[in-house]
Amino acid sequence: MVEQKTRKDKVGRNRLRLNIWSFGAILIAALVLLPILSILWLAFTPEENAWPHLMATTLPRYVINTMVISLSVGFLSAAVGTGSAWLITMYRFPGARWLEWLLLTPLAIPAYVGAYALVDFLEYAGPLQTGLRSLFGWESARDYWFPEIRSRWAAIVVLGAALNPYVFLLARAAFREQSADAYEVARALGAGPFARFWRVGLPLARPAIAAGVAIVMMETVSDFGVVDYFAVQTLTTGIFTVWLESHNAGGAAQIALVILGFVFLLAALEKIGRSRSRFYRMSRQSRPVEPRQLDRWGGVAALAACSVPFIIGFVLPVSVLVSHALSKPEYWLSNGLVSALINTLTVGSIAALVTVLGAMFLVYGVRLSGNMLARKLMPVTTIGYAAPGAVLGIGILIPMAAADNAMADGVLALTGWDPGLVMTGTAFAVIYAYCVRFFAIAQGATDAAIERVSPNIPMAARSLGRSAGSTLSEVYFPLIRGSVGTALLLVFVDSVKELPATLLLRPFNYGTLATRVYEQASLEQLGQAAPPALMVIAVGLCAVALMARASRR
Repeated sequence: MVEQKTRKDKVGRNRLRLNIWSFGAILIAALVLLPILSILWLAFTPEENAWPHLMATTLPRYVINTMVISLSVGFLSAAVGTGSAWLITMYRFPGARWLEWLLLTPLAIPAYVGAYALVDFLEYAGPLQTGLRSLFGWESARDYWFPEIRSRWAAIVVLGAALNPYVFLLARAAFREQSADAYEVARALGAGPFARFWRVGLPLARPAIAAGVAIVMMETVSDFGVVDYFAVQTLTTGIFTVWLESHNAGGAAQIALVILGFVFLLAALEKIGRSRSRFYRMSRQSRPVEPRQLDRWGGVAALAACSVPFIIGFVLPVSVLVSHALSKPEYWLSNGLVSALINTLTVGSIAALVTVLGAMFLVYGVRLSGNMLARKLMPVTTIGYAAPGAVLGIGILIPMAAADNAMADGVLALTGWDPGLVMTGTAFAVIYAYCVRFFAIAQGATDAAIERVSPNIPMAARSLGRSAGSTLSEVYFPLIRGSVGTALLLVFVDSVKELPATLLLRPFNYGTLATRVYEQASLEQLGQAAPPALMVIAVGLCAVALMARASRR
C-alpha cells in the first residue's frame, strides 16, 4: 500500500515537474493564446467605453448583417456541397471523375478575388450587360432592370461559391463510408432516389455536413475582403471602422469579442450536435456504396448541376482575371509586384516553418513530459484558427506596439541609440499572426502523425542512449516527414491568402500579394490586380491538388 502511494506521488511530481520540453510546450501554448487573452483584456478594460454608443448605433446593424450572411451562406453551401457530393458518390455520369476534384478548386481562390471578378463580369460596363444591350438593342440602364451587384445577396453568392467545397469534401467522405446495405433495404421497401437521400443518406451524413457548415459559417463571420468590397457593414468591417476611423481600440476589441462569441457558439453547437448523434455500422464487413449508372438525360442533368458551382466558383473568376492579364501584359512588370511576391514568399515560408516547428515541439514535449498544464493547454491552442484575422490583428498589434515602444525607449535611455520599432516596424507581427492563426493546422497534422508511430520505436532509441532531441530528429521526423510537409504547404498557402491580419499588421509601405490585390481592386483597377491574384490562385491550387490526392486514398 505504501509502495503504491509512493508510486502515485512520484507520477504526480513528474506531471508537475518542469523540464526544457514541458517549459517549451507551455511557452509555445502561451504565445499562441496571448492575442486572445489580449482581446479579453482590452474589451473589459477600455480607455473609452464605446459599448453604449455601439449598442445604440451601429452594433445591431453589424450583428444583423453578419447573422443574415452567415446563415445564408451556410444554407447555400450545405445545399450545393451536399447535393454535389451525393451525385458524385452515388451515381456514374459523364465527367463525374473529373468533377470529383474540380469541385475542390474554388478553395484555391480567395473569396475577395471572386468578388472582384463577379463585379467586373456583371457590372454595367461588364461583358454580360454589354452583351445584353447589344443583343436586345437597349441603349441605357433605364431600358432594362438588372439586380444591384454591390449588395448583400452578391456577397452571399460569392462566399457560398468559395466555401461550399468544405461541405462537399466532408459530405462526400461521409457518403463513401456508408454501407450499401441500408440503401438496398430502402430500395426493397419502395423508396425512390429522393427518399433514399432524404431518409437514409442525409441523416447518416448529418454530423459531417454540420461540421462543414460550421466551418463555412466561421469563415463567413471572419471574412473582410468580400463584405468590404460589396459595402456590407458586418462585425469584421466594424472593427476596421471603429479602430482606424474612430481611433478607439477598446471599442474595436469589444466588437472582436462579439465575433469570438459568434465563433465559439458555432463551434459549440456543432460539437453538441455531433455528441447527441450516434451512428453505427450495420455489420462488421459492410459493403461500400456502388455508384449507379444514370441514363442519358439523367447524366446530363447531374453533369449540369455539378458543373454550376465549379463554373461560378472557379471558371468565372479565373477567366475574368486571365482576360485582364492577357489584355494588359505590361501589368506583369508593374512597380511593386516583384517586391509583393518576395514579401509573400518570405513571410509565408517563415510562418510555415516556425508554425510547424513549434507544433512539433509542443506535441512532442507534451507527450514526453506528461506535464498536466501543458497537456491541458495543447487543445486550447487550436482556438487561433477559429479567430478571424481582424480579431488577431487587434490582439497582437496593441500589446506588441506598447512593448515595442517601451523597449525602444529603454534602449534609447540606456545607450542613446534609437533602435526603432523592432516588432511592429517589421514583418514580425505579420508572421506572428500567421503562426497563431494557422497553428491548429500544423498541430493537428503533427499530432496525428506522431500518434501513428509505434511507441516501441522511440523507446528502443532511448534505451540505446539517444537523447529526447535526437529521438525526435532521428526517429520521429523521418517517419512523419510526409505529414510535416503537408502541414508546411497548408500553412504556407493559408498565409498567402490571409488578408485582414496582413492589412492591420503590415509595416508602412510593405505589401504582399493579397494586400496588392485588395488595394488595386479597391481602386477599380482589376487589370493591375489580375497578376497578383493569379499568383495567389496558383499557390492555392497546390493545396487543392494535395487535398484531392489525399481524398483518393
